Amino acid sequence: MIIQLEIMRMNFNGTADFKKDFKKLSKKFRTLNADLAEFKKILNEVPLGIGRHFNVITKRGSVYIIKARFFCRSLKKKDLRIIYAYIEDHQIIAMIGIEFIELYFKGDKRNEDRRRIKEYLESKRIT
Repeated sequence: MIIQLEIMRMNFNGTADFKKDFKKLSKKFRTLNADLAEFKKILNEVPLGIGRHFNVITKRGSVYIIKARFFCRSLKKKDLRIIYAYIEDHQIIAMIGIEFIELYFKGDKRNEDRRRIKEYLESKRIT
């Protein structure tokens, strides 16, 4: 008997603000594109992350807002932070996905932009 497992592929998107952050930082850190591709592979397997480098900062319904360390090979002992929403709606399979909200260098900014997260949740009508 052969059992075939279906591998779910995660849908990845980024907000307009995230895309601006990414573009700005990718000029400074040349490995960012490849690093994001590796990060997506991890999220495809474990969307909420694993270990102390991932932290759920908000949960509303089937939406988790997660802050994670984002390792960049261009940086030696410092790293970036990435904020993303994991949307998990088992009723509608197409709704399962990741949306990147913010990317920042920890040396330039101490914490995530709470206003941006709030605006993201409001734009998606998530209460």
